[in-house]
Amino acid sequence: MASHPDFVNYVAEQLRDAGAIRSRKMFGEYGLYCDDVFFAVICDDQLFVKVTPQGEAAFPHLPKAPPYEGAKDSFLVEDVEDREQMTKLTRITCDALRSTPSKKRRK
Repeated sequence: MASHPDFVNYVAEQLRDAGAIRSRKMFGEYGLYCDDVFFAVICDDQLFVKVTPQGEAAFPHLPKAPPYEGAKDSFLVEDVEDREQMTKLTRITCDALRSTPSKKRRK
């Protein structure tokens, strides 16, 4: 089941205090970016945020699940109404991802 654009827009609106949020359609689902950092996906109208050590330290009780079969576990944000928690998780995650060197592809 593909995600609905209305849900994606709602999540983006909830995250507006975290930074410049944009979504991009990917394989029938959506990727989320905050200030041009890819940090989450929306699959089947559920928000999945990348796991970082900093995010785990700040939110040790958030459930984890793969967004799709074969994927690594991500934080599953079940309460998209909790704007404060989502904003904090997004900021922590994006700061952590920015400070991690990107993997270079081998030639």
